[in-house]
Amino acid sequence: MRVPLSWLREYVDLAADATPEDVLAAMVTVGFEEEDVHRFEISGPVVVGQVVSLEGEPQSNGKTINWCQVDVGEANGGIRGIVCGAHNFIAGDKVVVTLPGAVLPGPFPIAARKTYGHVSDGMIASARELGLGDEHNGILVLADLGIDAPVGTDAISLLGLDDVAVEINVTPDRGYAFSLRGVAREYSHATGATFRDPAERDFAELQPGSGHTAVVDDAAPIRGRVGASEFVTRVVRDVDPSRPTPPWMIARLSLAGMRSLGILIDITNYVMLELGQPLHGYDLDKLAGGITVRRATAGETMTTLDGQERTLHVEDLLITDESGPIGLAGVMGGGTTEMSDTTHNVLIEAAIFDPITIARTARRHKLPSEASKRFERGVDPLVPFVAARRAADLMVEFAGGTLTEEGGALFAEVFVADIELPTGFVQGLIGVDYTDAEIEGALATIGADVTETDAGWTVIPPTWRPDLTDKWSLAEEVARIHGLDRIPSVLPTPPSGRGLTAHQQGRRRVSDALAAAGFVETPSFPFTTEADNDLHGSASGEHLPSIRLANALDGSAPFLRRSLIPGLLQTAHRNISRGLTDLALFETGVVFLPEPGVEYGTDEVPPLGARPSDETLAALNASIPPQHRHVAVLLTGNVVARQPGRAAEPAGLSEALDAARVIAAAAGVDIDVVQGQRAALHPGRTGVLSVGDTEVGYVGELHPDVASGADLPGRATVLELDLDGVLALADARAVAASLSTFPAATQDVSLVLGADAPAGDVRAALTEGAGKLLEAIRLVDDYRGEGLAEGEKSLTFALRFRADDRTLTAAEATEAKLAGVAVASERFGATLRD
Repeated sequence: MRVPLSWLREYVDLAADATPEDVLAAMVTVGFEEEDVHRFEISGPVVVGQVVSLEGEPQSNGKTINWCQVDVGEANGGIRGIVCGAHNFIAGDKVVVTLPGAVLPGPFPIAARKTYGHVSDGMIASARELGLGDEHNGILVLADLGIDAPVGTDAISLLGLDDVAVEINVTPDRGYAFSLRGVAREYSHATGATFRDPAERDFAELQPGSGHTAVVDDAAPIRGRVGASEFVTRVVRDVDPSRPTPPWMIARLSLAGMRSLGILIDITNYVMLELGQPLHGYDLDKLAGGITVRRATAGETMTTLDGQERTLHVEDLLITDESGPIGLAGVMGGGTTEMSDTTHNVLIEAAIFDPITIARTARRHKLPSEASKRFERGVDPLVPFVAARRAADLMVEFAGGTLTEEGGALFAEVFVADIELPTGFVQGLIGVDYTDAEIEGALATIGADVTETDAGWTVIPPTWRPDLTDKWSLAEEVARIHGLDRIPSVLPTPPSGRGLTAHQQGRRRVSDALAAAGFVETPSFPFTTEADNDLHGSASGEHLPSIRLANALDGSAPFLRRSLIPGLLQTAHRNISRGLTDLALFETGVVFLPEPGVEYGTDEVPPLGARPSDETLAALNASIPPQHRHVAVLLTGNVVARQPGRAAEPAGLSEALDAARVIAAAAGVDIDVVQGQRAALHPGRTGVLSVGDTEVGYVGELHPDVASGADLPGRATVLELDLDGVLALADARAVAASLSTFPAATQDVSLVLGADAPAGDVRAALTEGAGKLLEAIRLVDDYRGEGLAEGEKSLTFALRFRADDRTLTAAEATEAKLAGVAVASERFGATLRD
């Protein structure tokens, strides 16, 4: 909300020397965020001048210019010669003259310059050049605005161009602050300055008369709330739409962010900004019969003021006459009855519309407006009568109209529910020892009716505060009025047993460990194609059920993912296209795994205004597919860049396996790998990852066709684990291993065995046979070639032995090693390699 300070001063005592920054600081203390300060981009000297003479001089280009002698006052140099191309003024007219040194909006600096054979010592300005609207058909003649100021008067202050506006951010629950009335009241709360309510008028003078009472025919109210609860009309006849809008009004509207659109529309906008009540003016002579407020029918259309023909929804609320729709209620008027240059009689409408109806219509038609912004937040139901009369008075004063006894009023009794506020509740909730007088004073200050009871107070909130619905919101108001800085900075003591769950802690440990190992986390959208789900979501690539979104963000990817790999491939492709080729990426996220034969989703959407029943919630939960949290890794390019004296080291399967070990260590499990097959991975370069006997994921090199399809140059290695499954298999309690103070004994063993024997199973056999003295085992070589028979391979393992209570001898280490070899020999026919 932009608030011109000259306008604010009319309703609250603002110090003469108060700066915009002072006003913003005061508004911050009552809970509003400051946004900006707005000024007219104009500086002087800009003065009132009087045309002494003008001579038309035809030019060779067919244009005729006026060589003018303009009196700008003795203090400004007396009479100056100025070239002007406009012809809408005569000698004797008073105009606005921008002298050399002035700067107009643009910025457009003014200087004496030679043109058309003369030295033009300044410029006679138009309204648009001054920032007072879009009118540029001629220069601004002050008599047309009803202004007769002395020659030499400062025109900047005369036209209100020295005003300044502050902009504050209005939260959705405080729609009353979308008005000068509301902001002035809040400034009064912040500073204690005297507030003058512009809506405080004698109700007797607000009665609109009869003859134009609207009819509300709402056969399908949303949530039982009729679309229009009030509809006030006033009639002003014999207006002159050609009259100019006063410059002070144009200046205020401009600073508030609105363009001047003619005196009649400017007045309705001005009153809306002043009181927060949106208004609409109809050309009375274009109305056909009486006004009816109703819901649209299926397939009905109308043309709004922006010239767009819109197909309406049955929830849309319409203003209609006998000809059909003439307005989209609370959002935008129709083109058939709009006020124009030919309007002579005006019907002013001030109504209260259902906020939910207006909000849905504005979003449905992508048509946000200043009116809908206020209606959807709630408008004071007591202000329509005041606003209609205020607009009518301004049309009489500035458009030459005559206020008639014609009009109409449809309204319902305004009922505001009272709220019980117990004694001690505010102090206990906020943590400040407010006195009872402070609580009563704060609530009275915001306009509430406070009655003391035995248990505390009964509070009736003001009609302009629909956000005050319970004792908690009242307590917040007390804290806001007395200053949020009074609330002590005390950290609450968390109850025992609260905090992150074991699974949450495990997920964080895994993510932190991968990041510490040099991987970059790249979250992605959970949307993909059905083909990618089939390829990466199953081992064999067969078709599996996927969840298709009814209203997908991207029509080319309407399915929820079964795997994290497609998202990592897209991220890698994007980075490689930007020259980043050495990538180590990871993501933790949810995948969606619907079960075959089960129907998911529902067409039954519960209303937003009420809590669904337990049965409805159970049905909604049942309509959601199983969601598992996975972790995935992708490596491509080099793991070590080329350096002087060192060749580049490409990332491969070993680095992916290292990532699996990092995850295992962080999760608190041991992960084993055996050779496997997956449709998306390279045959022979794929491993299945398991924790004990439970398969938890896979690792491997992408199939060349898949890598090529993703536009990845060279090789790419991926890893994906069911993170929830891994954490479920981890011990609930992590026990730190004690560090032995005795030295380790290291030995290697090379085994010759069949080429089809899985290295992981051989490693497990060695581990089992070696017993508890074996501290670590690592595969260091897989040899197949000269010296071995066809179908054989040699696996070399590095072994580390250690005892907790003594230094091992070489004989003890060898004995443990040979025990492991014996088990491997029994299971796989392994022999020691010579």
